[in-house]
Amino acid sequence: SIKKIGHTGTLDPNAMGVLPICIGKATRISEYLLDIDKEYIGELTLGAATDTLDSDGEILNTSDVQVSEKEIADVFRKYTGKISQTPPMYSAIRVNGKRLYELAREGIEIERKSRDINIYDLDIMNIAENRKIFFYTRCSKGTYIRTLCDDIGLELGTYGYMSYLMRVGVGDFKLENSYGMDYLKSLPLDKVIDLLIPMDKAISHLGKLTVPNSLYGKLINGVKLSIGKDTDIEYGIPLRVYCMEKFIGIGKIIQAEDDQYLKMDKVLI
Repeated sequence: SIKKIGHTGTLDPNAMGVLPICIGKATRISEYLLDIDKEYIGELTLGAATDTLDSDGEILNTSDVQVSEKEIADVFRKYTGKISQTPPMYSAIRVNGKRLYELAREGIEIERKSRDINIYDLDIMNIAENRKIFFYTRCSKGTYIRTLCDDIGLELGTYGYMSYLMRVGVGDFKLENSYGMDYLKSLPLDKVIDLLIPMDKAISHLGKLTVPNSLYGKLINGVKLSIGKDTDIEYGIPLRVYCMEKFIGIGKIIQAEDDQYLKMDKVLI
């Protein structure tokens, strides 16, 4: 029987796509999936601004300003790399115990701190009538595509809102290898289980450390293990730990008393 199930983050209400689901013990690795890069295909519609920054919201402003494809391409290049972004009011961020979207629905707007994000790729796929821009992006965690669309519209001297969003990747989880809930509901339980991804594969972006078989007993009991001073592994970085040809859990290297140790954070067998 399944006692725990959890998702790894959120999707905008009008967005579709990849959302990794953790089941059973795998819920304990969800925090390591929150930090990985995301990939999206989206559509930016120019000429209007909405209160939610997407097509679900009410139109606040409109503009007839025309922009060229070159101007659009130049601004897209400007928004590639490390940029500062202010989260939208319609978001799930908590401030003083309350979600921002709850405040927004009450007509309350508060100052939000901007934060640095990374837009690794921002590629224009198609432009229709110099108004609808279909694009692909790969970005860091915490990126709001709605805000990106709004910012690009303003940079172009007009307005813009997100009119479509599909998340096509979360790290190594890709849309083409994902399954919809309706499909899963149609399968018998044993077939669903066959589709589950092993925990260690899900966090393959973490480094790997193999421990000698003789230390298996201490390892699974969470005993801090001396690994000597010769390792070049960075301190404090989460690692996938293996022993006896099995995935044991997640640990990190720490330094104490002039020695280096492996400390297990999560034993998952």
